[in-house]
Amino acid sequence: MLFLRIILFPLTPLYRWAICLRNYLFDRGIYKSQRVDAKVISIGNITVGGSGKTPAVILTTDILKKAGRKVGVLSRGYGRNSKGYRLVSEGSNIQTEVRACGDEIYLTAMECSVPAAVSEKRVEGARQMLRDTDVEVIVLDDAFQHRWIHRDLDILVFDNSFLLKAGGMDQNLLPVGLMREPFSAIRRADAVIINRKFSSIGFLPPQLRGYFDKKKIFNAFYRAAGLFDVKSHSFYDVQDFRGQKSLVISGIANPQSFLNILRQSNIDTENQLIFKDHKDYTLKDVQSIRKAFYSTNSHSVITTQKDAVKLSRFSKELDDIDIYYLKIEMDIENRAEFEEFLLNKIEV
Repeated sequence: MLFLRIILFPLTPLYRWAICLRNYLFDRGIYKSQRVDAKVISIGNITVGGSGKTPAVILTTDILKKAGRKVGVLSRGYGRNSKGYRLVSEGSNIQTEVRACGDEIYLTAMECSVPAAVSEKRVEGARQMLRDTDVEVIVLDDAFQHRWIHRDLDILVFDNSFLLKAGGMDQNLLPVGLMREPFSAIRRADAVIINRKFSSIGFLPPQLRGYFDKKKIFNAFYRAAGLFDVKSHSFYDVQDFRGQKSLVISGIANPQSFLNILRQSNIDTENQLIFKDHKDYTLKDVQSIRKAFYSTNSHSVITTQKDAVKLSRFSKELDDIDIYYLKIEMDIENRAEFEEFLLNKIEV
């Protein structure tokens, strides 16, 4: 991996030049953002995967819904096998398969029960969504770099463990590091969520604090809401699995926080199958899971909620295996302040 990064290093200046030119064109008004007939909130990041965008989208959407706003979610639909605009849900029923829309928007629609859609072109997608539904506020999932659509509120999400790597190779631009844009891009954001996930303490390294000056900063964390049966959706307390030997399956960008909370709950994570992010499970993968489950004498399979929405279509093939997903929820330490900030920003 290190060797590959060294080989790709000459491409980093070209990438930096391209994104700087693009942002310059937007900043100067040569490229223009277009408004749609709704309030728009963008949840995004400047790193590749694993910051907690989807939990932040779910949290934001739930706050707006509980406040009586007619809210919907629009995503590009990363990892889907379709193109163009698709209405995922009108608010009560999911109308497409997970493979046709992507795991993140499918999970969001399932959790929030609000209108949801996917479209590579956010302006066209938002306008079509407004024709298809009665939403008044649109939450954009992963749209910080998609500047073609005007937004009323731009929120950036950072994994605190990434920020703590100040000066490390990961904090270089792609393709050497994990950054889509340099830290200077934070100036475009209205607010920042620093997600410490399951860690007890989160803070900003001194080397990076200047980038966050004058930005509204909220500190977020995860809590384990419990384990749910993938097939029956029955709830179980995490403590019910203490000391149990399980086969752990993950296909997310950063599986370490998932593994850490299982370990903190004294769940045996020795047996693992770790797949790439947004893993599109096949029958062959399911057979590998079955083989690993029986060869390790595991009591159960434990996976993430994002993986569960894709594995659920193999209920027949996994009928003889107890498989559960860990549900995590994001919360904000200064929750009331975040809610007030959010609602004030979208008032007419």
